[in-house]
Amino acid sequence: MIFKNRMPTSLSDYRFYSVLMPLVKKEEELHLLYEVRSDTLKIQPGEICFPGGRVEEGESPKECAIRESCEELNISPEQIKYIAQLDYIHTYSGFTMYPFLGTIDYDVVKGMKVNQDEVKEIFLVPLSFLLETEPEIYTFDVLPKGIESFPYEKINRKDYKWRKGKSVVPIYQYKNRHIWGLTARITHHVIKILKEEIGRGLKQ
Repeated sequence: MIFKNRMPTSLSDYRFYSVLMPLVKKEEELHLLYEVRSDTLKIQPGEICFPGGRVEEGESPKECAIRESCEELNISPEQIKYIAQLDYIHTYSGFTMYPFLGTIDYDVVKGMKVNQDEVKEIFLVPLSFLLETEPEIYTFDVLPKGIESFPYEKINRKDYKWRKGKSVVPIYQYKNRHIWGLTARITHHVIKILKEEIGRGLKQ
């Protein structure tokens, strides 16, 4: 049988990415570590993100998140203390993002010399700020392009209703920084879970 032992894969050119959401305890307060991407990168130069990248063949999403974080932050895997896998995101643009939560000691962060080819700089945002601050949220419809040229006569439908997607774009402003896009979506989702857990604790 042709299909009996065949491993299934995506029908389309689908991609998988992983990121690490690093927690850093500084002066008895938890912070999140963010990167500013190098200005010389071809894709999203100068944007704010979590350390991470594309999952390579043969590695798991978790392995990718740790490998990419080590490469970008110039640290060793032993300096990352893994906590958990977070909820993942399927995007309309053809990839899945797997976020992971981990901690990095502040002493490591203080002495960190990032990979300048990929990272311009890093900065910390207090968790208390994110818990107290709601992001601006913008929602857009995602529609297929060029649908007017589709041969509707071949399917006997002139009024076919194409499905549309949604693009949700949150923006946090912290001092002079703007955290937005998927990075802000991951942040907002985790903060929402934390708020729900804190609320449950207060009710008990």
